[in-house]
Amino acid sequence: MVVAYRRSARIARLALLPAAALLSSFVPQATIARTAAHQYQGHALESMAPQNEAQRILAQTVRAIGENFNGDIGIAVEDVQTGWTTAYDGDTLFPQQSVSKFWVALTALDKVDRGELSLSAPFTLHKEDVTLFHQPIAAQIGANGYRTNIAELMTRALQQSDNTCNDAVLWRAGGPEAVRAFLRTKGIEGIRFGPGERKLQSAIAGIEWHQSYASNGGFYKARDALPYSARRAAFERYIASPMDGAAPLGVVDALSRLKRGELLSAASTQRLLGIMSHTKTGPQRLKGGLQLGWTLSHKTGTGQVLGGVQAGYNDIGVITGPDGHSYAMAVLIRRSSAPLQQRMAAMQATVRAAIAYHRAAEGEDLAGYRSGRSYGGR
Repeated sequence: MVVAYRRSARIARLALLPAAALLSSFVPQATIARTAAHQYQGHALESMAPQNEAQRILAQTVRAIGENFNGDIGIAVEDVQTGWTTAYDGDTLFPQQSVSKFWVALTALDKVDRGELSLSAPFTLHKEDVTLFHQPIAAQIGANGYRTNIAELMTRALQQSDNTCNDAVLWRAGGPEAVRAFLRTKGIEGIRFGPGERKLQSAIAGIEWHQSYASNGGFYKARDALPYSARRAAFERYIASPMDGAAPLGVVDALSRLKRGELLSAASTQRLLGIMSHTKTGPQRLKGGLQLGWTLSHKTGTGQVLGGVQAGYNDIGVITGPDGHSYAMAVLIRRSSAPLQQRMAAMQATVRAAIAYHRAAEGEDLAGYRSGRSYGGR
């Protein structure tokens, strides 16, 4: 499915590359059957067919990436300045995994803007605050705990994707319901926020969380003790209707609104995008497609694997060119057994294609863009 939409009658100028040029560059020709997926039907966005050559190329390219990828993928790209957006499978809810840390940071910074939360007030993390999976800060939490603040934890949650740091920010910002309230208040559609890292990952594995799972490999032992059929059933339930699901269209709309300063104060907007511009995870996902002079503020997400299938392999972010023009993008993979290089290649191609369009739109190489010569690597 290819979807194009806009919020208002702003001039459309976003386009990518000719499908033939893109396909020969990175995607396997074999495809697998798409799984049944929960469709998000709540948004009220105006559908819009391509109105010019550039938009037709964009629709073809997005369709080529999506249909030829070996797995279930959703892609959306929005021109931040004009609001014109296109997507492949853009209204389906995909598992977010650590992409959801973005919504936690937004909620926390909104509370900072309203004077309800301090970035610098000190507090102590203790052993009982430790969660599971990737959490570098756990090694620093000793018998007397670890003294920290929201500013540090938010940075580590976004840049290192530290689950314990993110959980600490989440609960000090009011918990999952505070995030959901922020999404409702700001009119951010097509986003689900789950119950927090512990309960979410436990449910995906088919078990119920106990704090003892946070140490000595407890989570893995409990998960491995389940019959495979029970694990598979829980895994498939999550993929079919993820508790933390997000529609690519909803993601890029929120990213664009953040970049335009519509969600947070100027200071908080600058802080959040600045932190995300130094993200350490996923250096070869969206970031691998950047070209000289372009920057990226992004957040990755990586889910559990069962039977060679991964539930959630994502990257979302905003790329900005030397002239200050920006594009928001989301590449979300629901389930795939494709090699990591193929997944990263799809993400990189999305970035390179947007950059190639931008150069053509500015008149740098319009003829090359039409022919596909403007498509290139890093």
